[in-house]
Amino acid sequence: MSFQFYSKAISKASKNVAVGFFLIGLLLIGVGFLIWVLKEFFALLFALLFMAAGIGCGVTAVKIFWTARKISRAMTDEDSELYRENVHIHIEEHHE
Repeated sequence: MSFQFYSKAISKASKNVAVGFFLIGLLLIGVGFLIWVLKEFFALLFALLFMAAGIGCGVTAVKIFWTARKISRAMTDEDSELYRENVHIHIEEHHE
């Protein structure tokens, strides 16, 4: 008679976890090997990615500076309706 500390369900779950770790390990080894073999390709890929992110940040910064400049100009001008085009404020007074 054999004595088991855990059920077959736990044994099956632990085997599934082990298979998952094994596959992730193989995947990481494969990706590492590809990066080692194709250094120039991945360096170029990451360089392009960082350049695109930098250009995006620069364009966003220019848009923010331009909008802030337009708003500060509108605040100094006598015509304060420049940045409030098509906006009308209605105040209703309620007397009780």
